[in-house]
Amino acid sequence: MTETILVATDGSATALSAERYAVSLASRLPARLRGVTVIEDKLAAGLRAPRGDVPPPALEGLEAFLKARADAICRRFSERARAAGLDAPCESVQGAADDVIAARGAEVDVIVVGRDGEHKAQRTALIGSTADAVIRKATRSVLVVPEGAELVGGILLAFDGSVGSRVAARVAVELGTKLREPTHLFVDSKDKGRSIARFDEVRKLLGQMPVPGREVSSTLGRPDVKIVDTARQLRVGLIVMGAYGRNRITEYFLGSNAAAVVRTSPIAVLLVR
Repeated sequence: MTETILVATDGSATALSAERYAVSLASRLPARLRGVTVIEDKLAAGLRAPRGDVPPPALEGLEAFLKARADAICRRFSERARAAGLDAPCESVQGAADDVIAARGAEVDVIVVGRDGEHKAQRTALIGSTADAVIRKATRSVLVVPEGAELVGGILLAFDGSVGSRVAARVAVELGTKLREPTHLFVDSKDKGRSIARFDEVRKLLGQMPVPGREVSSTLGRPDVKIVDTARQLRVGLIVMGAYGRNRITEYFLGSNAAAVVRTSPIAVLLVR
């Protein structure tokens, strides 16, 4: 059951999208919502490290600025949630962002993160380093929100027959039922006969949904591309899939179908654990 949600925010444009998405999801389920923002200690630690004969600068002003900024981010988030009728406490914590978020996330059902952080314009990777690390380290489901994504429209369940996708199917049933949105089904299989068998399996898992959705299968081409294209065509507001697919050895997030969908999707992706 999705009863508690943690949203990680750093005040960036993508984090604002993650905040809005999390507030909307929590209010519609409903679920308890909390926030966290992390004061990265890497900058101050680096300045404190000895470099030749040059003494480190005074850091009191920098540390006070970072703390004040984090507190302001928290206040804004709590005010946004309060405007939607939610009591959402937020804490500012000093440390490594991914470690703090993963640790706090162990106390909730879903972690919500923006796909790109405050340094989006300067990086060359296809996903923010914090989001990538949180996905790797988290023990709970992670909802990755790209900038501008909104919880509008139905749900697309991507199913490949793996254990992870079966868990994702149960989550999709819960969300589709509570949100009163259609849950569309995408079956990934290179073999037509196996695709039919997977449709039969997942139909049993989905049962009788209150709002019927469409069924789509893929036997040709890259599954990640077809999942994103299908989500766009159906105008869904959420893609639900297992964090790991059928071959976990080669799917340490980077290089997996889940990773490729997260990198390219303009729609929020829930990676279920």
